Amino acid sequence: MSKLRLLAACAAGILSFAVSLSSAFAQGAETWPNKPVRLIVNFGPGGSTDNAMRPYADRLSRNLGQQFVIENKGGASGALGLEAAVRSAPDGYTFVATPALSVTILPNMRKLAFDVFKDLMPVSQFVDGTLLVAVHPSVPANSIPDLVAYAKKNPGKLSWGTAGFGAHGHLIAEAFKLAAGVDILHVPYRGGGEALSDFLANVVQIHADPNTLPHVAAGKAKLLAVLDRQRHPDYPNVPILKEFYPETDFIGWFALYAPVGTPPAIVRKMSDELNKVSRDAELKAQLQKLALNPNISSPEALAATTRKDYDLYGGLVRKLDLRMD
Repeated sequence: MSKLRLLAACAAGILSFAVSLSSAFAQGAETWPNKPVRLIVNFGPGGSTDNAMRPYADRLSRNLGQQFVIENKGGASGALGLEAAVRSAPDGYTFVATPALSVTILPNMRKLAFDVFKDLMPVSQFVDGTLLVAVHPSVPANSIPDLVAYAKKNPGKLSWGTAGFGAHGHLIAEAFKLAAGVDILHVPYRGGGEALSDFLANVVQIHADPNTLPHVAAGKAKLLAVLDRQRHPDYPNVPILKEFYPETDFIGWFALYAPVGTPPAIVRKMSDELNKVSRDAELKAQLQKLALNPNISSPEALAATTRKDYDLYGGLVRKLDLRMD
């Protein structure tokens, strides 16, 4: 066989293999899911990540005819849940739901056992979260200026509970303290649910997680500011925190990732199915009560957002000297 014919035969073989592989991926997506799907939530029950994922899991189960089972695996500001996902088989039957903090803030603060950009495949940014500054009713403050004035008169008396080191609440607390020139103690928890319980019990007096919002109407929390693209429709008189301190312009979001190597066709199908759920009007109303909003996204959009926020928060972490390693 001549060299030209040999090259042609090799090229044909490679093309045939590529077509077969592509066909196998497509067929895999057509039959997926044909068994239960595990959704790792990298924070505990009752936190905003759990609140965001559960209604999606319920609807995915109904829409696709297989159980989408949530497995809460909290700890280390979400790193343990992400690591569990990274170590899972990339067969399309394990995904991980995480807040932005675990993939954009935490990797800038400490060395992790995995690489966010090499070991995880972006699927979809399915929910945005309204971050906020709320105080316990015992705190004699009804506005951000009131809170600053009280904190200055009582240095070290107030404590700010967060979902852990590297959580958005942690960055908000540190950025707020720096901008306002106040002394407030940061108290990290293993998740937003635990932090909320202590906030409601007045163990800590300030909380910034979306899961605080339902307690405002009940009078168990006073909402002083929100962190979002716009004011909250239910509280139009409550200012955005950046109106006082521009450096606190943070946006919270929640996203789904898969272990690297997961068939791209399955990743795409999962993204599309999440988008279908996000268009559900009943879901939107359900989430908005929890300071959450469904979002339409794609693997490409999530990849871009992850990189952008990773670079943004990296600069802030260095400025605030929050590195842990």
